[in-house]
Amino acid sequence: MSEFPDGLRYTEEHEYLKATDESGVYRIGITDYAQGELGDVVYVELPTVGESFDKRATFGTIEAVKAVSDLYCPVAGEIVAVNESLDGDPSSVNADPYGAGWMIRLRVDDAGEVDALLDAAAYQALVGE
Repeated sequence: MSEFPDGLRYTEEHEYLKATDESGVYRIGITDYAQGELGDVVYVELPTVGESFDKRATFGTIEAVKAVSDLYCPVAGEIVAVNESLDGDPSSVNADPYGAGWMIRLRVDDAGEVDALLDAAAYQALVGE
């Protein structure tokens, strides 16, 4: 059974947003459900700090033994940090998707877009667990 932490926002594409201590900045990664479906993650391609993305634009890719998948930006914003430790240890996406396996930190353009995303109960219902 996957974890669905309360207090996060989720997308139908299986990304999550977690508020940081910095106003308007969110940590983004893939959900526990998504990493379980992908299997062992072997590579993550992430954007560069300073790049901006529109809502639902592809910001990178994640490669697992089973498949390669696009990563989608849940809301519009600017990349303020990337998790460079994933270069050396992409398996942390599997081991700790909501902690050490985070991918980017994004300064959102419109906080209302965050509020429109799924809460934990709605995401759990979406994936059927």
